[in-house]
Amino acid sequence: MKIAVVGTGYVGLVTGTCFAETGNDVVCVDIDQRKVEKLSNGEITIYEPGLEKLFIRNLKENRLHFTTDLEKGIEEAEIIFLALPTPPGEDGSADLKYILGVADHLGKILKDYKVIVDKSTVPVGTAEKVHAAVAKNYKGEFDVVSNPEFLREGVAVDDFMKPDRVVIGTSSERAKKVMSDLYSPFVRSGNPVIFMDERSAELTKYAANSFLATKISFMNEVAQLCERLGADVDMVRKGIGSDERIGKRFLFPGIGYGGSCFPKDVQALVKSASEVDYDFQILNAVMDVNERQKKHLLPKIRKYFNNDLKGKHFALWGLAFKPNTDDIREAPALYIIEELLKDGATVTAFDPEAMNNVRGVVGDKINFANNQYDALQGADGLIIATEWNEFRTPDFIKIVKSLRNKVIFDGRNLFDVNAIKELGFHYESIGRGTSAYK
Repeated sequence: MKIAVVGTGYVGLVTGTCFAETGNDVVCVDIDQRKVEKLSNGEITIYEPGLEKLFIRNLKENRLHFTTDLEKGIEEAEIIFLALPTPPGEDGSADLKYILGVADHLGKILKDYKVIVDKSTVPVGTAEKVHAAVAKNYKGEFDVVSNPEFLREGVAVDDFMKPDRVVIGTSSERAKKVMSDLYSPFVRSGNPVIFMDERSAELTKYAANSFLATKISFMNEVAQLCERLGADVDMVRKGIGSDERIGKRFLFPGIGYGGSCFPKDVQALVKSASEVDYDFQILNAVMDVNERQKKHLLPKIRKYFNNDLKGKHFALWGLAFKPNTDDIREAPALYIIEELLKDGATVTAFDPEAMNNVRGVVGDKINFANNQYDALQGADGLIIATEWNEFRTPDFIKIVKSLRNKVIFDGRNLFDVNAIKELGFHYESIGRGTSAYK
């Protein structure tokens, strides 16, 4: 099939590349000339494990193309995916200006039937708005479909190529047939393609991410309680996760969720609810808990240093909001850095992928190390903000030799409390007992 993907950000590039991998002819469209030139020359613009190999292969096989010309990009396409940003406005609502702007332009250049697919995460009713924007200038036949993405950064290629489910919102039998044919190679193992109306499909994405965010915040609240009652959140997690009604996933406590999806989607669903006079109390609480949790390590750090961080120097392991990505949007590490600098401390950070992105945000306010051990040199303590695999089994002898104090503040519960205690560290984690050596 011939496919156009408008937008070459995270979702657009993964979508275009993976559709090309199954033999489709894909044209990706973006207004950023420099980005299009890089992509056309084989230079991938995001970090996502497994994506670059597919990207290079399909570029060489001439199944993946890039252009800044929307009219040229959609000319032969049967399906047009809109993978455009929907950033949150000041009131939390999703800003649809990019999607509706492209829809308006499409109405002026369409010449025959197309299936226009909202791939971006959009509020309920967006398909109708896109249809109206196109129909304003185009009187021919077309359909607008909602097909939300469920990609997890770090495993997005697997998520796309082997989806748990594919959700498609359409009231058109013609569009349903086109979308069924498109996704048939991805669901050969029997995972479902779920058809529904457009509004339900739009709400499904927001509801899914909001539910997962709720699980995370719930466990962070349980962790807070564990610290106050002397319980161990790891034991509680295992105890409740074995209940199949609850499940084991998204029960790991930490220093809050971040990224491009959960914060934005929860906020947008709360805003959508308020627009129909509904107070979504649970999600308001989820947002409040998450904001507090991002800074949960800071009181522990301040207490250890007798509420005086001026002149103290910290090593920070992890900057991305999660491992296997360079995404720093709403990353807890950024909040920690901001608070430490306010308190007069200095920071040297290391992250395998996200340091360049953080440089663009904080500039020279902090230092960056070449590796995790260089970051430790002369530090008064180690802070862990992202659970990269290489941080899980470090050389503790090197850590001891480099740190001024044997103290670790772990926001991701990477280490066994008893093992750390035997090594003589003062070790603070989330929802577990503190090993108090000083």
